[in-house]
Amino acid sequence: MRNSKGFSLVELLIVIALIGILMTIGVGFFGDRAVAASRTEGRSALQTAAGTLEKCRSLYGTYNHVNCNYVDFQTDSGYYDITAAIPAAGTSFVLTATPVAGASQGRDTDCTSMTLTNTGIQGGTGADITKCW
Repeated sequence: MRNSKGFSLVELLIVIALIGILMTIGVGFFGDRAVAASRTEGRSALQTAAGTLEKCRSLYGTYNHVNCNYVDFQTDSGYYDITAAIPAAGTSFVLTATPVAGASQGRDTDCTSMTLTNTGIQGGTGADITKCW
């Protein structure tokens, strides 16, 4: 009888296959969690923009006063574009956070956009809008 040391090729292939399966499951799970966590940046940006517009209304009586200097913007990490729809009368607004194409948020099918109005109504679009807010 021969005393062999080490692993056989079959044992090594089984271990590699198991690692591959675990990696596939782990990457899918982590990827979904990262997308969900990044929604926080979109929500925060919407609330910050709403605060800026409310300050403008408090100072000038309208959301679209020339001194307000509100400009549509992209969030710091580049996940969302924030846009404001303000009617000519300047009495209301709807802010929208849309995932930037090509960014990781672009594959978020549960929440394809988030909205916030001047009355505080939170909304969104996608397969499961309850995950937006």
